[in-house]
Amino acid sequence: MNTVTATHSVSAATYFIGDIQGCADQLRELLEHTEKQTPDARYLFAGDLVNRGPKSLDSLRLIRELQLAGRAESVLGNHDLHLLAVAHGIRQPHPSDTLQDILHAEDREILLDWLRQRPLAHLEQGHLLIHAGLFPDWSIAQAQSLGAEVSHILQSDHWLDFLAVMYGNQPDHWSEDLQGAERWRCIINAMTRMRYCRQDGSMDFAIKEGKRAAPDHYQAWFDLPRQSADQCVVFGHWSTLGLIVEPNLISLDTGCVWGGQLTAVRLHDHHVIQIECPQQQKPGKNS
Repeated sequence: MNTVTATHSVSAATYFIGDIQGCADQLRELLEHTEKQTPDARYLFAGDLVNRGPKSLDSLRLIRELQLAGRAESVLGNHDLHLLAVAHGIRQPHPSDTLQDILHAEDREILLDWLRQRPLAHLEQGHLLIHAGLFPDWSIAQAQSLGAEVSHILQSDHWLDFLAVMYGNQPDHWSEDLQGAERWRCIINAMTRMRYCRQDGSMDFAIKEGKRAAPDHYQAWFDLPRQSADQCVVFGHWSTLGLIVEPNLISLDTGCVWGGQLTAVRLHDHHVIQIECPQQQKPGKNS
């Protein structure tokens, strides 16, 4: 059953869309609804385009086609980076991965090369799109600059060297004194993995539940006083958090792959469109 809450059309609309995770059929259904209201709409994806759902290859091809047509952009999510690492032998696949259709596709190298060209942060009309989170001390401009640092490495000829040292939970504090792989790892972890911060401002990666289940000394990254509050930050990644639509914060991951919804939020008025989704997998420790 579909829940479609948009009621009127506007021209040249732009929509933010939450984590697809290989649920291509639900993405097409969502696009059908937006196209009926606003033909030639533009789409900004919050990352995690692939994995866990049944049609990762279809999802990647569809979003790439939209991007090449000038109608879409996506930031990188942790599952997208995981695909790149698995495809190049840097990480072993998880038992719950659904990446084989991409890994065996004739156009896999074209798709993987396109994927690694995607940014970590994208600013659009006063809205900063990332996959996961920002350190409280980062301004919007600083986040853009730091994301561009990592994108430069991922898009360079030495990107596999970095991918080999990208994984790890340290450093978990941000400092401008960080250099090289430690600096870039800290940026990537914030933008693609972060949910909670401890009282000292360091990142925690163990707790994945919603805010009601968090220990007292942990806070969602966006609940801390943050420099980025002067503009709207849009993110996915946190399915147990659910939909949040506020003037300076939009949380988009509503658990499409877990049997929740696939969510789009229209940029100019923050209007919501949702598609109900069948459960593809049960949440687990790698979710």
